[in-house]
Amino acid sequence: MRITSAARSRSEDIADRTRRYLISMAIRTACVVLCVVSIGHWFAWVFAAGAIFLPYIAVVAANGGASPDPGRNDHEYRPDTPMIDRGPAER
Repeated sequence: MRITSAARSRSEDIADRTRRYLISMAIRTACVVLCVVSIGHWFAWVFAAGAIFLPYIAVVAANGGASPDPGRNDHEYRPDTPMIDRGPAER
């Protein structure tokens, strides 16, 4: 939970995305090693699928960036808001 409504800094965002990508690639490396070790068993296909599809998932997750804050939309469009009739100079 954050105290402020300010967005995270760019360096924090990049560091978080890099960390997620590296964790995904470490899991993929483990899948490749386990696939080679378990050749001949039925679960080698599970590790092979992880080794094949994890790079795509990791790249999509890393390029996704930070999720927007749902509470930060101060200037949302409200069609029922009344229009300003006169400015201060016209009074």
